[in-house]
Amino acid sequence: MEKEIPDQLATLGHPQRLAVFRLLMRRYPGRVPAGELATALGIKASTMSTYLAALQRAGLVTQGRAGTSLLYAIDMSAVQRMMEVLFADCCRGRPDLCLPLCSGDAAMTDRKYNVLFICTGNSARSIFAEALLRKLAGDRFEAFSAGTRPSSELNPVALRVLHDKGHDIGRLRAKNVAEVSGDGAPQFDFVFTVCDQAANEECPAWEGQPVSGHWGMPDPVKATGTGAEKALAFQQAYGALKHRIEAFAALPVESLDRIGLQAAVDEIGRTQPEALA
Repeated sequence: MEKEIPDQLATLGHPQRLAVFRLLMRRYPGRVPAGELATALGIKASTMSTYLAALQRAGLVTQGRAGTSLLYAIDMSAVQRMMEVLFADCCRGRPDLCLPLCSGDAAMTDRKYNVLFICTGNSARSIFAEALLRKLAGDRFEAFSAGTRPSSELNPVALRVLHDKGHDIGRLRAKNVAEVSGDGAPQFDFVFTVCDQAANEECPAWEGQPVSGHWGMPDPVKATGTGAEKALAFQQAYGALKHRIEAFAALPVESLDRIGLQAAVDEIGRTQPEALA
């Protein structure tokens, strides 16, 4: 077993360091400010710095800077090496012993795929995504959306944007993720978070190990300024999601294996929203 693997496993053996690692995995490929990590997990800033330093020393997390903020991200190549070593050494390379690591090798079949978009309120961004995918590729994908803490009603500005752009808004409503998980819920092939707060939260363990991605973008509901400036924020959110969903709908899903699909989804998520709008 490679020398760094025991150190990495020991680092992840601490419950709170593991929680930081898991949150960064949910936010991959994005980079997250240390303060946001601390707030999301309820950890003091000084303690979070210690945990992040340990994850960096273990080679699992990278640090960058944007202005005065320190940003952290998973070092995916290092994580993949760790998993590969564990599979080869502990599982002796046997898929029957470590099936979850190998279950995505086959390409998806030619059928209609279930896609879920999650944000906190399920009143604007995830509703945009649901409506866009249904309109752009409803023949290939069944679109759903939900919120971790959904609003009681959809945002009226978001509905006006969708109506003006020719979407059918009659079937759209805010709902909790509990409604689309558990017994009787659809089995999803893809699950996307479209806001950072939802990605920071623990969501259900989705059956069938869907391909997942984080496509976070600013919340237009929180935009400030004049009425025109607030309306522009909704237009920009819609435009950014439209570009991402167009790229997603263009993927040759039937011919890509799980690894290829995950890489493509991550690449779509790397593009900054402001560059798409």
